[in-house]
Amino acid sequence: MEVIPAIDIRGGRCVQLTQGDFQREAHYGDDPLAMAERWIEEGATRLHIVDLDGARAGAPAQREIILRLVDSVGDRARLQVGGGIRTLKDAGAYLDAGVERVILGSAAIKDQATVVNACSRYPGRVIVSIDARRGRVATEAWHETTEVGAVELAEELEAAGVPRFLYTDIERDGMLQGPNVEALKAMVQALSAPVIASGGIGSLDDISAVEAAGAEAVIVGTALYEGRVSLREALASVRISQ
Repeated sequence: MEVIPAIDIRGGRCVQLTQGDFQREAHYGDDPLAMAERWIEEGATRLHIVDLDGARAGAPAQREIILRLVDSVGDRARLQVGGGIRTLKDAGAYLDAGVERVILGSAAIKDQATVVNACSRYPGRVIVSIDARRGRVATEAWHETTEVGAVELAEELEAAGVPRFLYTDIERDGMLQGPNVEALKAMVQALSAPVIASGGIGSLDDISAVEAAGAEAVIVGTALYEGRVSLREALASVRISQ
């Protein structure tokens, strides 16, 4: 299982939100490039980059910084990027610039044709983010909760050709109290496609629980920034368990 550090960008700075709430923001640095270098130095081979301003606006807002990240560290770490990517043009612009994978979230509900087209045009390079609150899919930077079931949507999209999913339990995100393992297991067991887990990691035991649930990878954000988890130790624990 991969352990992937998160770099969430808002206003050009590195931040983490609690439960996706823009009013509950913690600031961890003014330079996303320096943060990327830090995680690579500690052993990261992939980075999870989120344009929070883009997620809120519905279109990429931190593209310049993200492209600088590609130029600066793209030869040493693979980048997966999300936040405001809702058109084939925006997805293609990132992928053609050297981003390894793009993450589509709200488009999975609002414009599935774009998701399917992106998966067809860029095989293996699209992740659909399923962000859930009490099992129901949330969109628009998690501000809107739909009546669509998370597992049901994932199954539908897998049948349409989506190759990989990112599952986040919103109520656990940033809380450091452990992931929703049962919901994660339900998602993993329902799909043949790999699932990346996010939300709630607060300890090495939480990472082990995600691995045991069958996730392909786990994204770690606040726990790293708050010193609850050492990236080096997390990577070593995964290697040892294998």
